[in-house]
Amino acid sequence: MSELIYFDNNATTAIAPEVLEAMLPYLSAQYANPSSMYSFAAVSQDALIVAHEQVAALLGAKPGETMMTSCGTEGDSTAIYAALEAQPDKRRFITTRVEHPAVLAVGQHLEKKGYDVVYLDVDAKGRLDLDQLRDSLNGNTALVSVMFANNEVGNIYPVAEIGALCRERGVPFHTDAVQAVGKVPINLADLPVDYLSLSGHKLHAPKGVGCLYIRVGAPYRPFLRGGHQEYGRRAGTQAVPNIVALGKACELARQHLEEENTRVRALRDDLQARLLAVIPDAIVNGDQEQRLPNTLNISFKYVEGEAILLMLDQYNICASSGSACTSGSLEPSHELRAMGVPFTYAHGSLRLSLSRYTSQADVDAVVDRLPAIIARLRELSPYRNLPESIDPGSCEACGACAG
Repeated sequence: MSELIYFDNNATTAIAPEVLEAMLPYLSAQYANPSSMYSFAAVSQDALIVAHEQVAALLGAKPGETMMTSCGTEGDSTAIYAALEAQPDKRRFITTRVEHPAVLAVGQHLEKKGYDVVYLDVDAKGRLDLDQLRDSLNGNTALVSVMFANNEVGNIYPVAEIGALCRERGVPFHTDAVQAVGKVPINLADLPVDYLSLSGHKLHAPKGVGCLYIRVGAPYRPFLRGGHQEYGRRAGTQAVPNIVALGKACELARQHLEEENTRVRALRDDLQARLLAVIPDAIVNGDQEQRLPNTLNISFKYVEGEAILLMLDQYNICASSGSACTSGSLEPSHELRAMGVPFTYAHGSLRLSLSRYTSQADVDAVVDRLPAIIARLRELSPYRNLPESIDPGSCEACGACAG
């Protein structure tokens, strides 16, 4: 098989060599429980202190405001439930229709528990209407949760403005920054954010570690109860190797922020321009002005995203599709549906996400292979000859049954 060409960094990233080197001692010789009292454990204790400092430095936070978690999903759930439990008399939760399932699923669960859950809409470019947020805030609002950047189309949301609106009304604000941390500058000392969650495997640390920022004074009740770990905010023996890895990854991310926003952005823009130039009936999804520097979500008319992925895989090219096959039926992602992307395009969406390890040769390989793949799939498409008056998602277009 040819060399791997990896364009799925919004799903997960390769562990940086420096990160692996930093964590290895804590997988072997330095195996002590950091909560133990003897000097052997002090090495692990000190390593945790350093990791908190490294993560805080990337976020512009204080080390005491960082709480290590197992992943971004845990961080999201912890922030939401901690804020709600600390304010039991408030029953409104505000989020958006384009959040990651780690937040949307919590919102759906809260609805079943009797909470008033508001899902903010987005326009055709995936942008929020802050007036809708302003109108939704009331004295019964316990928390607002809006992602920092979208995992699928890469939109960066106006976190400072959202936080300011929340602070004016005295409402805590959480942001899922899993896709943003390490890709764009974040300074929580200047942002009106109460909780921020991140995940290590999105910035070249291993899976199984994350962090939740909790602003001093923000409403909080522990989600996991038991021991005294993480300043009494999250019980459970710390995964020292992974936490050390996250700290090192955050240190490296600080060093590479400029590269993410210059070289990586230039590669993404080159990829986008060349694909649009050679493939007809293609559109870029999302807000191209306020977007992560590494993310391109592009849709091709009259093809299926899964088929694109299968054919790319034959050339050892890894990417992801905006449409997911669930319960035996193809359906475009909830983000693209919320944006109103036409059916004929939404099913053929492809997310190409880069990292600092992406090369010009990787971009060239995609540009060389993808046009022929799209052309071949369009030849086979049952939709390409449908009249424009017929919705390709309708029964009329399908014709598989009498109903």
